[in-house]
Amino acid sequence: MKNNEQGLVVWLTGLSGSGKTTLASKLVEYLQSRQIECEHLDGDILRQSLTADLGFSPEARDKNIDLAGKLARESAEQGKVVVASFITPYLSQRQKIRREINNFIEVYLNCPLAECERRDVKGLYKKARVGEIDCFTGVDDVYEPPLEPEIELKTDQFSAEECLEQVINYLADRKQLKL
Repeated sequence: MKNNEQGLVVWLTGLSGSGKTTLASKLVEYLQSRQIECEHLDGDILRQSLTADLGFSPEARDKNIDLAGKLARESAEQGKVVVASFITPYLSQRQKIRREINNFIEVYLNCPLAECERRDVKGLYKKARVGEIDCFTGVDDVYEPPLEPEIELKTDQFSAEECLEQVINYLADRKQLKL
């Protein structure tokens, strides 16, 4: 597989159910089909393995995102394209990651809370609303939308394929990747 000359981190942020994992999977599949060395870091997978002991308090979220940012930076420094899909609810978290990663692209999956709840196949929003899950982003914990993301996708208005096309076009237009 060919490496990108300078690594790249495409960080997908948004509420649970906004489409981060779906879009990340499609983007990784697209990149791999073009022999671009890449990897997908996903919030759910990281929490099932490396950070399984962390809760969802703001401090625990910071630790989780710090680790994710470090993993993404290390892979990008090796010339890989990293597609990271994490809620990353706090603006300060995303700003810190941006400072620590040279080639960072923030993609905000902007989806109304009601639509995210409608899409919720795991029932997480329902559990949060009845108090079974504490500190759930969008219910009893804040999501601070990005102020100036490189890409904003209205995932309630566009299909996953259309969103993928917008990301690919952005990367190609700015010569972020050799596509």
